[in-house]
Amino acid sequence: MFQVDIIEQCKQNNRKAQLQLYNQYCDGMYIVAKRFLKDAADAEDVVQESFIKAFTKLHQYKAEVTFGAWLKRIVINKSIDFLKSKKQELVELEEVHLKVVDTPKDDKWLVEDTITLNDVKEAINKLPDKYQYVVMLYLIEGYDHQEISEILNISEVASRTQLSRGKVKLQELLTLKKNGTRH
Repeated sequence: MFQVDIIEQCKQNNRKAQLQLYNQYCDGMYIVAKRFLKDAADAEDVVQESFIKAFTKLHQYKAEVTFGAWLKRIVINKSIDFLKSKKQELVELEEVHLKVVDTPKDDKWLVEDTITLNDVKEAINKLPDKYQYVVMLYLIEGYDHQEISEILNISEVASRTQLSRGKVKLQELLTLKKNGTRH
């Protein structure tokens, strides 16, 4: 009940409630932004902009999802917009929890034992943007195709296609890495 009360107070521009909500979510949202952006200051800026947008659009929040999930969507959208504007590569991921185990066995999404987490991170960074965003949102952030289609403003079919092609490219890069010389 506390969460609903504080959000109602924020809707009425209660600064104390806004600060309380900000303090509750700022660290988690910074971690989300940092996954996408290389620079800490850029991630901080995106989080600030996201909170400003969240507070101005709070009347649109319907509590169909948790406030945190709603805010995370704003942070991811702002991060992707920032990347598009700067044409920067996606950040090297810190701790990645790839959903590889969730894919069906007939999906042929297997990675050699010799491939390290770092190899996977490097390979994701080398993907073209259109695949990189979908791969990040699906494998790292855990979004489904419907959510990805809304975030990136593409169709679900395009999301599935780009994920499929992105995985193929990712496997090609990892195979090249495996067969290439290791330093």
